[in-house]
Amino acid sequence: VRLQTQPKPQPGQAPLYSGTFDCFRKTLVGEGIRGLYRGMAAPIIGVTPMYAVCFFGFGLGKRLQQRKPDDVLTYPQLFAAGMLSGVFTTVIMAPGERIKCLLQIQAATGETKYSGSLDCAKQLYREAGIRGVYKGTVLTLMRDVPASGMYFMTYEWLKNILTPEGKSVSDLSVPRILFAGGLAGIFNWVVAIPPDVLKSRFQTAPEGKYPNGFRDVLRELIREEGLASLYKGFTAVMIRAFPANAACFLGFEVAMKFLNWVAPGL
Repeated sequence: VRLQTQPKPQPGQAPLYSGTFDCFRKTLVGEGIRGLYRGMAAPIIGVTPMYAVCFFGFGLGKRLQQRKPDDVLTYPQLFAAGMLSGVFTTVIMAPGERIKCLLQIQAATGETKYSGSLDCAKQLYREAGIRGVYKGTVLTLMRDVPASGMYFMTYEWLKNILTPEGKSVSDLSVPRILFAGGLAGIFNWVVAIPPDVLKSRFQTAPEGKYPNGFRDVLRELIREEGLASLYKGFTAVMIRAFPANAACFLGFEVAMKFLNWVAPGL
């Protein structure tokens, strides 16, 4: 978020952060280890229901397209099911993203307006009502709907590729699940990063700066910084994408096997 929202430097001036590792170093030196976890509370509160809703949405999307429970879906159908999951998660994701972004940038600006996630949510609601809390919802949808489609389609595709001939997908080893989940996360973020940059800019902008929403943000970024600005923070995102999503899908597969063992007819 800090890389995505840093202002364009004036002529002759160096940028605030020259890249991912410079941002990491300056954050660690200036704010300590806690600075690396700025704004963590809002995502932590939302992550469990968000992923529950995400996988529920994917399952629902698959069932809506199946005539019989054992129908094998095509990859475009899996993509469509994944897109539905992105719609479901936006309700939880949008306010959490808004709060996280505001808390992460305030240390860099030197202004401490919010003391924490709850204080940030209260002030946003007091200033602009529920619309203030959900600012950036359209851009969150633009990010999560296609990215979630790519996420689940890629995961299912990789699972099929990695399954040895004559074996079932459900028998995949842990390393193969981790590999499929990690690569699915990378494919997800290749699609998600441009709208994520727009979302971060829009959600952290002063009220009224972008009256036409994401169109104003897009025009400003391309005019002032070029198309490459839509991939700001790409390195940081990719460093996180593989391990985070590998763990996510492993957790899902383990949970499903446990639930099928505990309640096989559920």
